[in-house]
Amino acid sequence: MTLHDAPAPSAGADPHPGGARRMLGADAILRVFEAEGVDVCFGIPGGAILPLYDALARGTTVRHVLARHEQGAGHMAEGYARASGKVGVVLATSGPGATNLVTPIANALMDSTPLVCVTGQVRSHLIGSDAFQECDIVGVTLPLVKHSWLVRDVAELAGVLRDAFAVAREGRPGPVLVDVPRDVQEAELDFVLPELAELPGWQPRRTVERSAVDAVARAIERSRRPVLYAGGGVVNADASAELVALAEHAGIPVVTTLMAKGAIPESHELFFGWPGMHGAKWANWALNRADLVLAAGARFDDRVTGRLDAFAPDATIAHFDVDAYEIDKVRHAELPVHGPLRAALAQTRRLLRGTPDTDAWLAQLRAWREQFPLRYDTAARTLKPQRVLERLAEAVRDRDDVVWATGVGQHQMWAMQYLPCERPRSFLTSGGHGTMGFGLPAAIGARAARPGATVVCVDGDGSFQMTPQELATAVAEDLPVLVVILNNAGLGMVHQWQTMFYERRLSHVDLSEPADLALVARGFGAAGFTVRSEQELDAALAEALGGGRAAVLDVHVEPGEACFPMIAPGAAAVDMLEWSGG
Repeated sequence: MTLHDAPAPSAGADPHPGGARRMLGADAILRVFEAEGVDVCFGIPGGAILPLYDALARGTTVRHVLARHEQGAGHMAEGYARASGKVGVVLATSGPGATNLVTPIANALMDSTPLVCVTGQVRSHLIGSDAFQECDIVGVTLPLVKHSWLVRDVAELAGVLRDAFAVAREGRPGPVLVDVPRDVQEAELDFVLPELAELPGWQPRRTVERSAVDAVARAIERSRRPVLYAGGGVVNADASAELVALAEHAGIPVVTTLMAKGAIPESHELFFGWPGMHGAKWANWALNRADLVLAAGARFDDRVTGRLDAFAPDATIAHFDVDAYEIDKVRHAELPVHGPLRAALAQTRRLLRGTPDTDAWLAQLRAWREQFPLRYDTAARTLKPQRVLERLAEAVRDRDDVVWATGVGQHQMWAMQYLPCERPRSFLTSGGHGTMGFGLPAAIGARAARPGATVVCVDGDGSFQMTPQELATAVAEDLPVLVVILNNAGLGMVHQWQTMFYERRLSHVDLSEPADLALVARGFGAAGFTVRSEQELDAALAEALGGGRAAVLDVHVEPGEACFPMIAPGAAAVDMLEWSGG
């Protein structure tokens, strides 16, 4: 491939009437990033986006983190966004660089993560000619983004980018994509930062109807078994304080989805666990025996509801959501509240004229929690994954700011169960899309967002091997994270399903050979530890947490350990399978 030289940028910042500055399109992209408060972006250079990387080299306040794969870069931007509450930014070149972003884009859409993806494109006159590394990435990602743009006129570039940031973060957050041909990046313009434009079709509701909230308040007053069912939208809306205030004022127990973990401190007396396929039995029973379910920023995912016609059969449903499409999508809401969650939850509390008597209900939930605790074989001689996480939680207990990230699989569910979270934006995982390989790059992005935090990725051996090359990014960029791999020598969740529901026909789940993951870590410049006992675990954790650099603990846990409790496929959420002691 021949990379033609870009035209030299104009020297300095030429003054023009109205405060305009003469610059290249590539420089204009960075000026918009700076104006939008972007302090870190992630990506990999390539031919079609070289003018933008040349602009990075000429100077900007934006730090660029060089990933080793565009999928990793995208997940880093997601981790950054989820840990900071800001928009994540990722850069990629055309063709394979852009298509490697498809998985993080899909992941960001499912988990409502604000993401701006800027991709290079072949020169405008080559579009449609099957030029080298040409790809219609706008068309490819059309079902996966809130909106996308192909910018053909440099005069429109800055305005499009400002619109992109607004669309990504406003209302229900999500990913957007801006595709910029190389000649547009190289073209000159008189740059003036555009004002934020009115975007038809992208104006989220900023208020809630008093009548809708008043109806919910009256329902709360009449209820005897209410439950607040908090989803990831509470975290995205920074509405955790309002959620807790409503719960405390009315004495309402709270359950949180996987994506809302940390929305209420898990030490709080009104917190009652996580419902769903591998959630706590008492949390599932709370929802299914409730007479009023207050769903806040949750979407009644099938992993939470189980068999839908058996979910919360006696409950009135109040559904708070900024996205009108989610209301009535899965479960009919007798009391819909469309609008921003912070306002909706705060107004609900203010409109309460009285509070329900929930003492008996809370006592029942506490009794169920004592009757059906999370259990595993604590007397086993082998190293159990649950015990590893208990020791890990103890090792970081006194640290002020801890961020957990996970991959996807059994380890993800055990992390939900055994790692306590006391604040929002402290648990980063791939919920809706279930993307293996998310954990490590997301942890790196979180460390870039919160450099003073202790960032720990809990991973599985299968999930870790999807994106291990990003350890090199962590080392090279001085973004130390700790990775604790629950290595059960296989694809544990698939193994569990094949064992339980496919008559023990284990098909292609064995990962026991030949990877030495601690050696892999050392090969990328990180510290690497192989752990086979609890004594080795404690020593390795102490050394890794005190080492000040990226580290991997390859912890060999018992193969074949199943994750319980569990809702079987097609079963009702109240009919959970529990660990039987076997």
